[in-house]
This record gives sequence, C-alpha cells and structure tokens, in this order.
Amino acid sequence: MKAVILAGGLGTRISEESHLKPKPMIDIGGKPILWHIMKIYSSHGINDFIICLGYKGYVIKEYFANYFLHMSDVTIDFSNNQMEVHERHAEPWRVTLLDTGENTMTGGRLKRVRNYLAAGESFCFTYGDGVADIDITAEVAFHREHGKLATVAAVQPPGRYGALLTDGAQVTGFREKPPGDGGWINGGFFVLQPEAIDFVEADATSWEGEPMAELAGHQQLMAFEHNGFWQPMDTLREKSQLDDLWRSGNAPWKVWP
Repeated sequence: MKAVILAGGLGTRISEESHLKPKPMIDIGGKPILWHIMKIYSSHGINDFIICLGYKGYVIKEYFANYFLHMSDVTIDFSNNQMEVHERHAEPWRVTLLDTGENTMTGGRLKRVRNYLAAGESFCFTYGDGVADIDITAEVAFHREHGKLATVAAVQPPGRYGALLTDGAQVTGFREKPPGDGGWINGGFFVLQPEAIDFVEADATSWEGEPMAELAGHQQLMAFEHNGFWQPMDTLREKSQLDDLWRSGNAPWKVWP
C-alpha cells in the first residue's frame, strides 16, 4: 500500500524556518517532521511513499539521496574508489519524489500522482506538517469495510487556552487546554480510492474545497474518528511544543519501537 504525502507548500506561517527549507523538512528532535510522519506509516507496515514536491523540493531530494549513506556505517577507500557498507540503520522505504509544481494547490498535487497509483487500490494521503498517534491500520480497515471512495480522519483539536473551573465566582480548579467546542475537523489523514482524484479539476484546485465537498455530496466521504493525540505544525510555537515533547521522551505520536 502506498502513502502520498504533500510536501510542496510555502509554509508562510512558519517563515522563520521555511525561508531556508520546505516546511516538511523542519526538524523535530533532530529529524524532519516528514521523517516522523513516514515513521508513523511505517509502523503500520506502509513503506512505499510518494512525496509531492514543490517549494525548495531539491532539499527533500538531497535528503533522501543521502539518507542511506547517513544511516549506515561505512568505510570509504579513496585509493580504490570504493565504499563498503558495514551496517545500515535505514528503514525499508521506497520513496518516489515527484515534482508537482511550486504553485500547485493541494488537490492539484494529488491529481499529478494519479499515474503512479495502481487502479482500484486504496492508498493513504496526508499533509507533510502534522503528527498523530492515529491507528492507520484501523483507518484502512474502516475504509475497506464501508466501500466508499474516501475516508478522512476526524479529530477534535484541543482548545488554545486553559479553562477555569468555577462555582459561581469561586475558582475551583484549572483545566489545561480542554477539547474545543465538540466539533470534528479534518485531521489530514486520509484513505482514498484512486477514483476520488477524479473530483479534482486542475492544479489550482484545493483538495479541502470542492473535491471534499463533492465527495460528501455524493455520499462518498466517511469519517474515521480519532480521539487521541493530533497536532499540526503551523507556527514556530507549535514546532517548539512538538520539539519539547520529543526531547522529553513522551512524544505521543512515536508509535514505533
């Protein structure tokens, strides 16, 4: 099974770092957030990735071109022009790096992937800037069971601020970042049939707009409720929060050994 990851956006809301590199290459605990996302999928047995490149896509190409070397113990014999690999620590990934245009919208990037997907085979689809402890295996099973064209992980984001617990004017406690208003939102982890891409018109089409609305209108979009950890990385503040969680050893999205 393949996983398609969007990694071509500008990341303007975290421009402090994205002016140097694509947003998915911003480090969390010394590894790009893209690596963390791929590890989430890999922990569920999905190791075949298609990464949609755009803004500064060459940075991502160079990262993966050198990944095997960086993750291995090697001896380089310059006199004989040879390199011997002693032990490798790289994951068993197959990574297709696809240039999808610097200004292409999310739906347009997905549309450009169509020829790299097998007809009739479901695939995973997500953004390159968010992590979760989502059960990908259960979401895929849910998708195959209902038989529709698209499944979206539905999440309830935490409130931005802590909440006071009161009894009249008396403060009785404090609840740190409670859930929001109870509404479910697009959590960004999809399972799709290739036919879902037919709802995308062109490069300028945003996946979150007409395609999702039309899929819902045709009763072809189902929600897989995820009640666990979920966090996008849209700002430097959120990047620091994820970094702190990783360095503390308590990163909820680290579902791999």
